[in-house]
Amino acid sequence: RRAHALCVPAIHLHMTAATMQASQEDFEKAQEQLKLLKNDPGNETKLKLYALFKQATEGPCNSPKPSMMDFVKKAKWDAWNSLGTLSQDSARQKYAELVSSLVSAESPGQKQDASPEEGRHDGYETIVVTTKNQITKIMFNRPERKNAFSTAMYKEIIRALEEAGKDDSTIAVITGNGDYYSSGNDLNNFISVSSKEMTEMAQMGEALLKDFVAHFIDFPKPLIAVVNGPAVGIAVTILGLCDVVYACDRATFHTPFSQLGQSPEGCSSYLFPKIMGLAKASEVLLFNKKLTAAEACAQGLVTEVFPERSFQKEVWKRLEAYAALPKNSLAVTKQLLRGVEKEKLHAVNSKESEILRERWLSEECANGIANFLLQRSKL
Repeated sequence: RRAHALCVPAIHLHMTAATMQASQEDFEKAQEQLKLLKNDPGNETKLKLYALFKQATEGPCNSPKPSMMDFVKKAKWDAWNSLGTLSQDSARQKYAELVSSLVSAESPGQKQDASPEEGRHDGYETIVVTTKNQITKIMFNRPERKNAFSTAMYKEIIRALEEAGKDDSTIAVITGNGDYYSSGNDLNNFISVSSKEMTEMAQMGEALLKDFVAHFIDFPKPLIAVVNGPAVGIAVTILGLCDVVYACDRATFHTPFSQLGQSPEGCSSYLFPKIMGLAKASEVLLFNKKLTAAEACAQGLVTEVFPERSFQKEVWKRLEAYAALPKNSLAVTKQLLRGVEKEKLHAVNSKESEILRERWLSEECANGIANFLLQRSKL
């Protein structure tokens, strides 16, 4: 799909110094290159581009601060204002460097997309689904966005879980492509929506989240998470609904809900205290404590940690052995282990989703997202 390119006005500045002329040429060339990008770089990168462009063409931010509830204008203003007194020449150079990195990322030698695999399922854009050796693998496939969950990705994972629950595979595996397992919710889901649309967005988000988590609760086969890198937010909370969690030693686990003015989901408000104990779960869910892989394992969220250099080889060897076990026996045993709490988990999921809808419409959430975007937009 061709995403809409970031539109910026053409400019003409008169400079005399040779270095400034070179910078201006690079700057103008970068504007043309930006229009040719095939993939949307994401709102975080767009904010950086916007801020650098404004700094390069107008200098330091001198416009009035927008209303806190105007997410888009506020995010743009914060990004520009965060550049402070950065010179226009330096802003042009940074703009050109950022565009160059985006262009390089789209070149054939730099792409991190998964290569074609045996048994690959068609019809997915944000994930890669394959079935091989009695294992259905669901791989988050937005490496350029750290595998952040977009609305489309939520829907595709739901579909993949439905298909995996009915196919001939023995087990299902979820993992990430690239350096991240998943950075959690894509904040583009929020800042690309106008203030007037927030109520409708929150209602739709509540329904989608509830359906998403319900598919993990009801999944009939052993579900194993292979955490290949950092995990954030929803990518962490749903681990409590997986039957086994393997992680590489550089993985981290972070649920910054209160930092963003939000609240837990994925049944974590119920499962994490059961898994970790109330005190440890409170550190994670209330106070945003980031766990290392070793800490997550010690607290029961992760089953086993492997060295990064041998992670994939060791884990997949073990998974293939699991997949060779009698399929029906595994499914029946999972239901004995999980079935007794299904009704409770669905009730928790419903309540968590309802509360999150309320949080998304709160001023605390608006402030939290705006502050987070401000920090991320700083170069």
